[in-house]
Amino acid sequence: MRRFASLSLLLAACSTAAADSDATLSVGGPGTGTTESGTTTPPDEPPPESTGAAPTTSGDPSGGITSADSLEPTGTETGMGAEQDYDAPGAAPVGNATFSVVAGDRTLLVEAWYPADASAEAAAEQGHPIEMFVPEGEHREAMVELLANLSEQGEVGVRLQTRSARDAASAGTGPYPLVMFSHCHNCARYSMFSIAEHLASHGFVVVAPDHAGNTLFEPGPANIISEDFLQVRVADQMAVLDAVLDAGNSAVPEAIRGSIDATRIGAMGHSFGAATAGRLAQEDERILAAMPIAAPVENPIFYGTKLANIVEPELFVLATEDNSIQKIGNNLIESNFKAAATPAYLVRMQDTGHWGPTDICGLREEFDPGCGPGVRQSDGSEFVYLEPVQARAIVAAYAVAFFDHHLRGNASALEFLQTPTPPEVVEVETRL
Repeated sequence: MRRFASLSLLLAACSTAAADSDATLSVGGPGTGTTESGTTTPPDEPPPESTGAAPTTSGDPSGGITSADSLEPTGTETGMGAEQDYDAPGAAPVGNATFSVVAGDRTLLVEAWYPADASAEAAAEQGHPIEMFVPEGEHREAMVELLANLSEQGEVGVRLQTRSARDAASAGTGPYPLVMFSHCHNCARYSMFSIAEHLASHGFVVVAPDHAGNTLFEPGPANIISEDFLQVRVADQMAVLDAVLDAGNSAVPEAIRGSIDATRIGAMGHSFGAATAGRLAQEDERILAAMPIAAPVENPIFYGTKLANIVEPELFVLATEDNSIQKIGNNLIESNFKAAATPAYLVRMQDTGHWGPTDICGLREEFDPGCGPGVRQSDGSEFVYLEPVQARAIVAAYAVAFFDHHLRGNASALEFLQTPTPPEVVEVETRL
């Protein structure tokens, strides 16, 4: 929370006018028929608060998205153009690989997740410890120390094991749609690897660079959250995108080299990364859809981002108990949704904190808001955050549905995007 004090103060000092627009608010589960058209006002009786009874990582050190963790699976067949079970993992085992990209005078460490060959299924199920994401040396040692001394929040929020096979062979069923991911302030390219794995299992490639000078072990100062450094982050994303689209680039892992569909590319990001994804959609015509998580895209800090200049579909994720961007930040997300080009989607997650959907919630004290006990930013009362394992699963399911609809053209995904799942946690609002 301390890291975002300057952000909250700046946002509180400014305001963004909400554009008038029609919307549909969905409440209740599938088949309830409880929708209100032409209003953005939440229902008088909001969904019940989470009691902390959501699935936990007990007995599953990976904390990943498994069939047991799936939210109300439908049992439908998967496949492009067919109705899919977005809550459940897809059919493909997942591979991941690390490589480097030179972006001007910056060298970026990059991670890729992708559909792997069936022969990698056992290795993917076993996964690897998350410290393997960190190169050997002092940073790896620092990560091991952090993991050995997790707080109460970290014990709940940090996912310790992946469900992917390092350097596995590709499934060879491409070309694949691509999702570019941008991490939060002083986080890491693997901050949301659960969501990346879920996307990869459903046939997407996810590529995420470390934004050098703004990472977990090479942190930047608070004032790096600025228009100037946002432009640096966007340049990082563009350079990495250029690299992975170059079928002759030997620096790109063989598993994804030449296998990306350049006509089906989306952007996704968390916090500072949400603003990065939004700007990338504005600046790079290759981006067809953007999913900003837990931060507004247009706001007084990043004055160069204009929703009027973003014509691509956007899905905004709002954590109702976000103790980082606080009420002013959430109000801006609401305003962004109302001003965005259509189609636009807003997913509100009850009892969820800023780092709840990440895999590093509680890794450090500043990442605590989102896991374990906390204090509501909405009214100051004590409560327990939604279990991160469930928060990750919810965001992952909506991510697959959103990009399936807008990158692969699967019309059946729209029903999921308009349905709050699970209804006791999620509110969905759409402008189509």
